[in-house]
Amino acid sequence: MRVGLLGGSFNPPHLAHRAISLFAIKRLKLDRVWWLVTPGNPLKDGSTLHDIAERAEAAQRLARDPRIDVCCLESVIGTRYTVDTVRYLRRRATGLRFVWIMGADNLAQFHRWQDWRRIASEVPIAVIDRPPQSFRALASPASQALARYRLPENQAGLLAGHRAPAWVFLTGLKLSLSSTGLRNLDGSWRTR
Repeated sequence: MRVGLLGGSFNPPHLAHRAISLFAIKRLKLDRVWWLVTPGNPLKDGSTLHDIAERAEAAQRLARDPRIDVCCLESVIGTRYTVDTVRYLRRRATGLRFVWIMGADNLAQFHRWQDWRRIASEVPIAVIDRPPQSFRALASPASQALARYRLPENQAGLLAGHRAPAWVFLTGLKLSLSSTGLRNLDGSWRTR
């Protein structure tokens, strides 16, 4: 089974999360996408972060597709960093082929993630274009360091079977929604 992993705070979940997941299922030939609702992003201010159960419940209502599973794995297994979550999954779910899914905005700052090179060596990565972040993302330190492992976009359907490091930059999905943009100044949600 080929599983995409979409990690995030989902604070709030929005239609772009769903669209990205369905796009990844199609383009990467995935069987499922797991939304990994994180207890908190170490690189972001958590003061406006809603309760994880509330975020997971809202994500479940939004997913509306049997191929999208919502879970709070990191809070269950006690991991704080993506690298630890990926290692855990690779050790415990050896029969699954994982692909880490991120937006171009995350690729732009991927070099700031805890042990990012290890993440790239553990799991193939699919980067979803998020204009206007594209140029910044493709010029980022992580993108440059991983340039020789980038697959042509027309080989995206083979990514899950590739040995890491391997990554692909997927274009064609144009959505500007973001959780940050949907939060009011007081931290409450405006859902879409």
